[in-house]
Amino acid sequence: MKGHSRFAWLRALLAPAPLRPPGARPEREFAALCIRCGRCVAVCPYRSLVPAGWAYGPEAGTPMVVARSVPCYLCMECPPVCPSGALDPITDKQAVRMGIAEVNPQTCYAYLGILCRTCVDDCPIGAAALVQDGQLRPLVREGCVGCGVCEKVCPTLEPAIVVRPATGGVRP
Repeated sequence: MKGHSRFAWLRALLAPAPLRPPGARPEREFAALCIRCGRCVAVCPYRSLVPAGWAYGPEAGTPMVVARSVPCYLCMECPPVCPSGALDPITDKQAVRMGIAEVNPQTCYAYLGILCRTCVDDCPIGAAALVQDGQLRPLVREGCVGCGVCEKVCPTLEPAIVVRPATGGVRP
């Protein structure tokens, strides 16, 4: 583990926390269990999963989702093919806990008075995850699974809604 701590500062400086696939165990456990075989990356029909790059230090090669590029569409193909147990073999989309979306009221069109429902309309989980409040602004709810579809479809130049990675991939 000595090498891990040596590069931890570099990862924190250069790379944001990775958004892991559905069913990912807590980050430290996931990184230790993942054998970087690429099976989850290969099986993803949407090409949502990519290997983490060199900026992730010891976690390079582990699967991650770059939501602004290609979010996770929750096909649930990746958990069953993981041979190491880094991904729990879940099938229930509602049990996924990749992260949680956060809205930036400074840049969100709806908060600025411009009618926009893009994230609400495209959320694959629906009202359990994302609704509009009484002023027609997006409101992230407890059911958000962190798939990143909202981040991908946000029409602002820099997304006004982003997914913050969770520490573990399955709801208790």
